[in-house]
Amino acid sequence: MSASKPSMSMERSGPLADMASMAEAKNLFLERVTWVHHWSEGLFSFRSERPQSFRFRSGEFVMIGLQNDSKPLMRAYSIASPNWEEHLEFFSVKVPDGPLTSRLQHIEVGDHIFISKKPVGTLIVDALAPGKRLFMIGTGTGLAPFLSVLRDPDTHERFSEIIVTHTVREEQELAYREFLETEIHDDEIFGEMLKDRFTYYPTVTRGEFKTPGRITDRIRGGEFAEDLALNNNRFDPEHDRVMLCGSLSFNKEMEALLQEHGLHEGHNSAPGSYVVERAFVG
Repeated sequence: MSASKPSMSMERSGPLADMASMAEAKNLFLERVTWVHHWSEGLFSFRSERPQSFRFRSGEFVMIGLQNDSKPLMRAYSIASPNWEEHLEFFSVKVPDGPLTSRLQHIEVGDHIFISKKPVGTLIVDALAPGKRLFMIGTGTGLAPFLSVLRDPDTHERFSEIIVTHTVREEQELAYREFLETEIHDDEIFGEMLKDRFTYYPTVTRGEFKTPGRITDRIRGGEFAEDLALNNNRFDPEHDRVMLCGSLSFNKEMEALLQEHGLHEGHNSAPGSYVVERAFVG
C-alpha cells in the first residue's frame, strides 16, 4: 500500500487529536493498529499496541471500536493474544452492513482504535474446577479466546491434556490453522509444554475434509471420541473441563449435551465443569 495514502481512521474520524480527546472523555484507551491479516473474504485479524496499564486474564474480552460522529461505536471482542503478550490481537468477521465491522474490516497499520479499560468474561480457567483434560470447543471467531487460553502457562499447570476444536463452513475459514498445527509446536516455550499433550481438531461443514461436519454431530455420533482415542463417547464430569464459544444455537446445543453427560456450568465465584461466553455471539 502507498505510504502517502490517508488512513481510514483519519479520513472518516477526523484528526487524531479529536479521537484522543474523545477517548479521554469516554474513559477509553486509544491505540495504534500495528498488524492486519485477512484470512478470507469473511475473516480477518488485527493487532494494536497494548496500554502499559492494561491487565486481563486470558480468555476475557473488551469493547473495541471506531469513532462514529460524536461518540465511539463499540462492540465486544475476545482478546486472542495471551495475557503476557506486548500487543493485543483480535479476530473478526466481516459483515458488509455491520455498523462496526463494515468499517473495521478496512483498517490499516497506523490507524487507531478505541479499547475499553475493563476486560470481562467467563472463559477463564479460574471459573473451572480442577480437572485433567481441557476441551476448548468453538465455531467461527469463537476460536479467539482459546488462542489466548492455550498460550497461558497457568492453563498447562492446571491440565495435563488440552484439545482445541474449531468448526467452520469452508476449509479456507480455518484461520490460525498453520499456527495450531505447526508453529506453536516449534515455539521455544510452548513447543515443549504442548508435546504429546495438545490436539488441534478442526471440522468443516461444507466440502471435502478429513473431519467433515459439525462438531456437535461428530461428538454425538462417536467420531470425535474415535478420532481422539477417548475411552468412551461421554465427557467425564470428574476429570473433563470444557470451554464453549460460538453462535447462540451452538452454545445451547453444546450445553444441553454437556448437561446430559453430568457436567455443570461454572462461574468466577463458583467454578464448575464447563463455561460458556454469554456476552456476545462468536
